Amino acid sequence: MSEYLKIEELIALPRLSNPSISNDGTRVAYVKRQVDWDSNVYQWHVWVYENGNNYPLTRGKNESYQPKWAPFDSVHSKTLAYLARPSERDRKRQIFIKPDGDVTAFQVSYASEDITAFQWAPSGEGFFFVSREVEAKPIKKRREIYGDIEYVNREYRNSTLFYLDLQKGLDKTLQASKLPKDLREGNENKENNGTKEEKDELSIQFTCLKNLHIHDFDVASSGKKVALLATPSPNLAEQDKIEIYILDVDSKEVNKLDVPLVGVKRNILFSPDSTCVCFTYLRTGKWFDDKYIAVYNLDNNQITKLTPDVTGINECVSPLRWTTKGILIWWQYKTSSKLGILKLDGKVTPLVADNKSYIQIAAISLDGENFAYIKGGSQDCYELYYNDVRATNQSSILTNKAFAQKEVIEWSSLDGTKVEGILCKPVDFDSSKKYPLLVRVHGGPKSTSLPVALDENTYPIESFVEKGFLVLLPNYRGSNGYGEKFRSLNYQDLGTGDYADVISGVDYLISQGFVDGDKTGVMGWSQGGYISAFCATYSKRFKAASVGAGISNWVTYYVSTDIYPFTHYYLGDTPWNDMKVYEKASPMTYIKNSCTPTLIQHGDSDKRVPVSNAYELYRGLCDVDVETELVIFKNMGHGVNKPGIARALMKQNLIWFSHYILGESIEGESIEGFYLD
Repeated sequence: MSEYLKIEELIALPRLSNPSISNDGTRVAYVKRQVDWDSNVYQWHVWVYENGNNYPLTRGKNESYQPKWAPFDSVHSKTLAYLARPSERDRKRQIFIKPDGDVTAFQVSYASEDITAFQWAPSGEGFFFVSREVEAKPIKKRREIYGDIEYVNREYRNSTLFYLDLQKGLDKTLQASKLPKDLREGNENKENNGTKEEKDELSIQFTCLKNLHIHDFDVASSGKKVALLATPSPNLAEQDKIEIYILDVDSKEVNKLDVPLVGVKRNILFSPDSTCVCFTYLRTGKWFDDKYIAVYNLDNNQITKLTPDVTGINECVSPLRWTTKGILIWWQYKTSSKLGILKLDGKVTPLVADNKSYIQIAAISLDGENFAYIKGGSQDCYELYYNDVRATNQSSILTNKAFAQKEVIEWSSLDGTKVEGILCKPVDFDSSKKYPLLVRVHGGPKSTSLPVALDENTYPIESFVEKGFLVLLPNYRGSNGYGEKFRSLNYQDLGTGDYADVISGVDYLISQGFVDGDKTGVMGWSQGGYISAFCATYSKRFKAASVGAGISNWVTYYVSTDIYPFTHYYLGDTPWNDMKVYEKASPMTYIKNSCTPTLIQHGDSDKRVPVSNAYELYRGLCDVDVETELVIFKNMGHGVNKPGIARALMKQNLIWFSHYILGESIEGESIEGFYLD
């Protein structure tokens, strides 16, 4: 029998993103994430697909991001722009351009801070870009005298919109290349009292935007207007305050549109004729509401709502580009997703006939004639497709290899709600045997587990299956893909409702006769970590648990997370007004009931779920004499940021569940190999 893929092979599998189509339709640029084990980093590089071949634009440590082709009718029409870091010494992302042919790429921007997003000006003569404001001189001076001080919610640096004239950037690059390196660096940074004072002298900053933090923007085809989505500050808790603004480029005046729609707004796009903008909004403002598309006519200030009764789409719709044929939209249905062209009368023309695979992201040419997307399925890894033809071969890694077979199943929860999930089975699955079962709970809760081959970054599904486990990936209440009613079912029912969906899935598989009910475990990251912690303390059903970056106490979480409004939308109020609902949902409430050996993994720089949640759960389990291990990953935030950390997470989980469920050996008083000696 063929071998399953090893942990290191899974982590090293390239990930694809950000497709961009050249305006002549001959090339697709995209980003590929690869692993450099020696440096313990993920590396991002722009690749190009052309004439049936794929080749990298950058290599090694010279990473690149966000490829964008120049407008078709501009002097730079065959030029590709992207973001990159100029050198090991200068790590701030800048705009580079790569003209057609065998020509070296040029740095054209010299922003004082990282450029986070950019667009070509429609003329092709420059770029609009977003970068953070330079730190104010008084704050720099204060740091020199007193050290680093933070006045919470008082001082922040917004992301601001800039414009760069491309020729000025090229001139500076040409001038700098003629100077020795020491003079080149001195020319770019003026000395001020012995310290380098950074200033971008090439770009125009729209200073009238000083009190606005830019989340997203789009440039009108006329080049005279820019549509903005902005909040008063970068505080994530203010996402509900996103407003839509129109910038007049010549006058630098900004006007807020009168949009009487509440809640988070995203996906701002200009129409090809510059007369309208479209965007998405949540139906009533609640985070679990349906997301609708609205069109704002700038000539008459009228709003057209493209709601499900008009489009027939009622789940997770996102506009990607407004073409001359209509708006390219993406939407999800259960565990698949679709692409289509949306007309303003609500008619949707599907672009991809496949209804079983999952499309992550897509791009389309302005005339709507060519499109590209990244898609995966149960027998395929994520691949780049161009006009429905596969352009990459990531799935070659599956050749002569065994891999988990993923099947969509359905069961009834304890209250009768229909729940779907993905069952991962070995290639030689035998329904007459009894298998140990692990449950991997996804985060979110607005996310979805998918039947895509090798679609896992944190837990070693393939290794578990090779060991003889079945793995269930439940799409519990609150998950995307199943409609607003399903997403709202965990309102004021976090924990107990989630547990009901998970445990009913376990019971369903036991009832089928091929799962050993005495050999079950549960694991998850973020919201999945919270649900795993709840399962481990609320119930005695599981023999082992793993809690990754999970919430253990909703009050602790509320007062320390960077997105505290999350608790309002799911628990209904603040803890000071309704402590009972917080206690009911918190794993710590049931700590004395716990008997499940629990592995806790957490990053010490996590702002989304602060590490205090991990320490609280760990101390509680220790106090009630439950076997537990707490592993803190230094300098890691909410997500896994290094391949070495991903490797450690997977190995520790494999050892943990193999020991506590399969009874694998112990060396001394510790689990063999767990400490990664």
